[in-house]
Amino acid sequence: MTKRTAQSSSIKDVAALAGVSIATVSRVVNGVANKASAETVERVRKAIATLEYRTTSAGRDLRQRTSRLVAVLAANLSNPAMAAIAASAETALRRSGLVMVLCDTHDQPDLQDEYLREMLAQQARAIVLLGAVESPTLRRLQGSTTPVVFVNRRNPTGAAGSFIGIDNRQAGEDVARWAIKLGLQNTALIHAPKTSSATRDRVAGILFGFAAAGAPIQDHLVLSPNAGDHLNIGLQAAQQLLAMGLAPDLVIGTSDLIAFGAARAWREAGRPAVPRMIGFDDSPMNEWLAPELSSVRIPYDAFGAAIVQALSMQNTPAQIVLHHEIIERPKPPSDQ
Repeated sequence: MTKRTAQSSSIKDVAALAGVSIATVSRVVNGVANKASAETVERVRKAIATLEYRTTSAGRDLRQRTSRLVAVLAANLSNPAMAAIAASAETALRRSGLVMVLCDTHDQPDLQDEYLREMLAQQARAIVLLGAVESPTLRRLQGSTTPVVFVNRRNPTGAAGSFIGIDNRQAGEDVARWAIKLGLQNTALIHAPKTSSATRDRVAGILFGFAAAGAPIQDHLVLSPNAGDHLNIGLQAAQQLLAMGLAPDLVIGTSDLIAFGAARAWREAGRPAVPRMIGFDDSPMNEWLAPELSSVRIPYDAFGAAIVQALSMQNTPAQIVLHHEIIERPKPPSDQ
């Protein structure tokens, strides 16, 4: 049987799929299912998500008005950059009369889908994906009436959609030009998995920029160990460089956290001279904790207003490219 669409599904369809009464579905939809078991509520919500059911009841609109909830699903809130963007979003949404619900997907497709289904069941006004990964529910969400905004990473399904972020490819090329200008041609590049469009674009821009200048980064100096989080990616990659007896003039990390991990490897090895390093994000804590780390600064404070702007654009997907800049910090005198 052909699956019904969000436009054609009815409350009767949801009740049949969940194996409950229409009254039970109505109570779950309206948030008053206090007499239903947790298992029943979950079954109804899954049926709603599967059928992409949207109530168009005038009575419900009059009772609850339009939802004020905006779901922000972040890939990794332990990353200071994502936490800063989420804080900017909360401030801007609150000033616009909206309420933000924040979830951490831990970059896991199944957890992202779980939150997407829950937010759809809660009739969230919009969903903001701060670092999306490809997942089945995200694919089914394409063409939905629920607005979706992709922040920092582009839509991983390849479909068109609203995007807010810097031009990561251009930022990578800018880093290469900065390094060449300083005479830092013996360079190592450490990057996260290329499942993220931000990482792919940064790596592509960096490699292109060095190659265009006639100083391509050698293949053995481009590292991306399968180490899970960014700190350990940087740590293990730098340990590999040290084990090979390599001493690059510059280490580029595709995030500040990767650069932090790489710097730790040099300290733990007892090397007095740590290579010059540059990352991406320029976390607000860098000036306090990593005064020697140069970085591509991303304008965290601008994301909130951009998200509100994107949500206000009803018919045209927003493409909002924010300004980036390289913040150069010198190495400590003892390391020069």
